[in-house]
Formats: sequence, structure tokens, C-alpha cells
Amino acid sequence: MNATTAPLLRFITAGSVDDGKSTLIGRLLYDSKTLLADQLAKLDHAAQNGQTPDFASLTDGLAAEREQGITIDVAYRYFATPKRKFIIADTPGHEQYTRNMVTGASTADAAIVLVDATRVDFDGSEPVLLPQTKRHSAVLKLLGTPHIIVAVNKLDLLGFDAAKYQAIIKAYQKLASQIGLTAQIHFLPISALNGDNIVTPSGNTPWYDGLPLLPLLESLPVVHNRADNLPAHFPVQRVARQDGSSSDDFRGYQGRLEAGRLKTGDEIKVLPGGKTAKINGIYHAGGKTDSARAGDVLTITLDSDIDISRGDSIVAADSSIAPSRDFQTALCWFDETPLNLRRKYLLKQGTQTTAVKVSGIAYVWDVHTLSRVQSATELNLNDIGSVSLKTQQPLSVTTYAENPATGAFILIDEATNHTVAAGMIRTTGEPGNMFEI
Repeated sequence: MNATTAPLLRFITAGSVDDGKSTLIGRLLYDSKTLLADQLAKLDHAAQNGQTPDFASLTDGLAAEREQGITIDVAYRYFATPKRKFIIADTPGHEQYTRNMVTGASTADAAIVLVDATRVDFDGSEPVLLPQTKRHSAVLKLLGTPHIIVAVNKLDLLGFDAAKYQAIIKAYQKLASQIGLTAQIHFLPISALNGDNIVTPSGNTPWYDGLPLLPLLESLPVVHNRADNLPAHFPVQRVARQDGSSSDDFRGYQGRLEAGRLKTGDEIKVLPGGKTAKINGIYHAGGKTDSARAGDVLTITLDSDIDISRGDSIVAADSSIAPSRDFQTALCWFDETPLNLRRKYLLKQGTQTTAVKVSGIAYVWDVHTLSRVQSATELNLNDIGSVSLKTQQPLSVTTYAENPATGAFILIDEATNHTVAAGMIRTTGEPGNMFEI
């Protein structure tokens, strides 16, 4: 496998503030020799003068981040090795910026969850992980991130104690079981600052026989274009008209094909109305084409005139998608003003925007006790809950598990225009089995 044949890997760092996420990425870039010459010279100069290189400065690009010593925004970095290309998203650990972590994780193939070994509470009968470690792990569960690497950091400050490392592994395995993590989980002892087990095996951990971080990332299997095998789903973003008064009037429907494949001559139906037609032509940036696949940005023409507007969906004629107004969802609340059952919100999903009513809160997940609070009447900042929604207009969507592109949405406060929550559709129609966490 080499960088030209291996699929691109998108991964994020997650965990609590000060767990060492930015330092880890800086060290990874430094040790893998993928830094620019001026960046490398700056770090080498600090090392030659007996100073500890500031690896975190490579990703903390905002002035406020450098001043406060925390990550605020999502910082993206690109690098490649002879075996693979990578996109890294360094996401914030601070609870206040959990919404930014959700943004970075939404497109990730893998996540590195850092655990600061020095901040794990070993006083009780079992080690206690930090609340933000639990919250980020729950978000990764909801997003269906396929690979999670639990990197136990700062073990150098505990003398590379194998017993404490194993205790932390057991604590995370218990957390994974409690929240129902289905990802493939890997465990790794590291010191991000000193470079132990980042690129090459560390002599300080002879009891660890697994791969260092970079070889592990290079080896992770990634399945892209999974949406190719689903029935075609094309949300209409814009109706293009060339000249309505001309005899050769052009009427095309523009957007991105979110699932499946389309080809000229395919029979389709338009939701929510249900009228059918055949594809007359498919156009992309390079001109006319005979076929398209998930992810392509297209203009489609049909063999008959149908009343189609932004927010409608063109789907395969045999699609099982049924427009619905009732949804059971998982919500991550982002706003300082709590969710209120009486407040007016808008739901935006793809090209569709409609008024929505919060018809019920099944429960809110308690990050501290890992229990479900079923008497909750609101969601507060960074809460994760199971919520029933009823939209004013029917939506042609899928569940998030089937296709994230057509099953994810945001809520907008109608009064302030703030994005207040990100959500994942679990079921459509009347209430059924609510998601477990």
C-alpha cells in the first residue's frame, strides 16, 4: 500500500482540555518529517537551546489559542507518508467548544481520544475518566466513527507504569460498553511531548507490543463512497432556467447526488409529491455525461415538466424513502439558552428548511453517571439527548445510520438565528425504539 493507492484517512483528536491533543499532532508532524522548513527550523532551534519545542504552536493558529493555551477552533492539517495521505482535524477539548468538536468529527474516519494519565483519578476502586473524555466518546458513538485510538498520554510522568496503563484501558472499555461503542478500538501508551510510540516503538514501554501511532494510522482500513451502493437520492438545491421565452427552453435541477448512482434514461420520482419521470440529461462541470455517482455535483434534466423546487428530492423510482413529519432524533445541544419545548425552531437538513416543534424529550444523557435522566424538560449547553421532533413540512430523509448526508440536520433558533443543535435522525414516523447511549 502506498500514498497513491491507499485511501485518504481523515482523523481527529478528541478528549479533555490539556490532554495534549495539539502537542500530539505537532509531534506527529515533526517526527514524520512533514513540516515546512521554517517550522522545522524553529523547533530545532528551541531543542538546540535546551528548550522544550512548542509542538502545539503548529496547530494553535488563533492568537486567542496561543494566549490561553487552549484550542478553540478546529485546525486542519494535511500531510502524507510514503504509505498514505492524511487530513488531521485538531478539535477543541474545552467543554465550551464541544460544538466545534462535533463539526470536526462529522467527517472523520478515525478519532484519537487522548487520556491524560496524570489526571485520571486512581483513588477509588476504579479509575475515573474525565467528563469530557466521556462526552467526546459519546459524540463519536452517535456519529458512528469506525475507528477509535485511545492514546494514554503523559505516561512519562507516571514512570511508564504498566499497571496504571492497564487500569485506564479497563476504565475506557467499561465506558465503551456502557455507551454502546461499536467502533474498532485500539489502545496505545504514549508521551506526545517526548515522542514515545508516536512514529517508532519506545524503549520505555517494553510491555507494549502493538504498533506506534503513525504505523497504526497507516494501517487502518477505510471504506469510502459507501453511499454509492444506496438507492439514488438527489436533493434539489436550485432550479436552473436558461430562457423561459425561448423554444429551446432549458430547465435543469442542480445539487449534489448524496447517495447511489444515476444514468441517462433512469426512471425517478420526485418527493414529496411522488410524480415520476425519466432522466433526459446529466451535466457536471466538465460537460454532459451519461452517469453520476454519490458525491458528484450535477445538473439533471427530465423528459417531462414537473413542479420541482428547492428542497424537493429526486430519488430512485423504487426508493423506499417516505416523506415524514415525525422524527426520533439524537440531539447535541450547542447553545447557552436551553432547549425549550415552547420556543420556535427551524430544522435545516440538506437543502430543506422547515419550522419544527419539539414534541418531547425522552431522556438526557448524564455524562457524569453515564445514566439517562428521563424526567428532563430541557437540554442545556453540551447536553446529549433523545428528542422527538415534528416538522411543519414533510421531509424526504433517511436515518443517520443509513446515510449521514441525508440523516443529519441542524436546529436554528428562529428568534436569534443561532445554530443551537446538531442532530441525527434515528427513526422516522411515529415513536419507535429510541437510540441507546
